[in-house]
Amino acid sequence: MTKYLDSNFDLHSDQLVGLIDELPIWSAPFGLKLLDGIKFRKNITVLDIGFGAGFPLTELAMRLGQSCKVYGIDPWEAGIKRTEQKIRFYGIENAEIIRGMAENIPLGDHSVDLITSNNGINNVSDLDKVLSECSRVLKKGGQFLQTMNLDTTMIEFYDILKDVLESFHMEAELTKLREHIYEKRKPIPEFTGLLEQHNFSVISVEHDRFEYKFTDGTTLLNHYFIQLAFLDEWKKIVPVNRQKEIFSLIENKMNEKAEKDGCFILSVPFVLIDCERK
Repeated sequence: MTKYLDSNFDLHSDQLVGLIDELPIWSAPFGLKLLDGIKFRKNITVLDIGFGAGFPLTELAMRLGQSCKVYGIDPWEAGIKRTEQKIRFYGIENAEIIRGMAENIPLGDHSVDLITSNNGINNVSDLDKVLSECSRVLKKGGQFLQTMNLDTTMIEFYDILKDVLESFHMEAELTKLREHIYEKRKPIPEFTGLLEQHNFSVISVEHDRFEYKFTDGTTLLNHYFIQLAFLDEWKKIVPVNRQKEIFSLIENKMNEKAEKDGCFILSVPFVLIDCERK
């Protein structure tokens, strides 16, 4: 019971620094809201969908403690290896990783008390199938808690992209833009309707937001996370032979707006959806 007294973490350890510096700015605001909404209690089984590089899976396991079992499911092998490293290093004994897709959860019917997903459910390939699986594995009265960003996320960028495409009468690309936003960020009434169809009662939808601020559009487009998580999808909207032309115009327009406003702001509105299995 006093195993914690044997802790010997070394602040000068490169491995320690590499692991505690673990949470991207993108994931943190969603995750803090999600953690606040969890009904913490002992002796429960938890499933975290889309844990990425280990958050909130490892945090959940440590906060819930040894009386609870926390499963995490994700198909990203590089992220899984990083998570496994954290689990070993922190000595977490109540977490188990499932390599796979949330469309096929290898857990028994009504075997889970709590399902969490930090901006993950809205990024799956087959949302209907995933919600069906969540309904199957969650116990009656179980909590299903998720965060997701909204269809007005980064509207400041998308408005400029839309204006540039309209100026060239690029109707096919404007359709692609609308499809791109809809694919990952369903309108809330549609999403909650799907939850109800899959035997969930929506208890609450709590709105929040945060901002990314940049000196200008140039710094935005060169930011590593923008390039990692968003730029490739933005590029797909525009024909390859016109990407330099279109994105140069977008960059210039963002720079002009930043000069006028003092900086360029990307707003990220999101919701915490709290559900209960009927």
